[in-house]
Amino acid sequence: MPQIPEKIHELTVGQLSARSGAAVSALHFYEAKGLISSRRTTGNQRRYGRDTLRRVAFVRAAQRVGIPLATIRQALAQLPEERTPTNEDWARLSAAWRTELDERIKQLGRLRDHLTDCIGCGCLSLETCVLSNPDDVFGERMAGSRLLPLRRPATDDAP
Repeated sequence: MPQIPEKIHELTVGQLSARSGAAVSALHFYEAKGLISSRRTTGNQRRYGRDTLRRVAFVRAAQRVGIPLATIRQALAQLPEERTPTNEDWARLSAAWRTELDERIKQLGRLRDHLTDCIGCGCLSLETCVLSNPDDVFGERMAGSRLLPLRRPATDDAP
C-alpha cells in the first residue's frame, strides 16, 4: 500500500483509491451520494482531505454488513468536518446500528437453520413458516393477503 507523506494534507482521487482499496468510480459514486466530499483545484481536479480515508473505510465496512447508503450518509452527517473522526465518534455511530445488525443476524440464523425446510417447498404457508412468520405474529395482528412480508423502500445502494 503506497504511503502518503505526512506533509501532504490532500489526496488525489488516485491516491485515495490506492490507499483505501476503493475503485475511483466508487469514490466518485460516494461523492455523488454525499458520503464524501472534495474540493476542486483550478484545473478542476478533485482533492480529498486525509480524513476521507477513514470515511471511505467506514462506508465500505458498513456496506459489507448490509447498512444502506442512506443510513450511512445520515451517520456521516453527524461527524465533524475538517478533522479525522475519533474513536468516540465511531463508537457512537456503531452503537446506533447495533440493534439493526442484531436483528439481521437473528434473521440470517433463522434462514440458515430452516433453509432446507423451504427449498422447493413453495407453500407460502405464512401460518407455519418460521422464516416469513416466526411465532405466527401475523396471525395475531391481521389476516388476508397483507401477510406477505413487507418490503423496505428501495435505496440507492450501488458500489
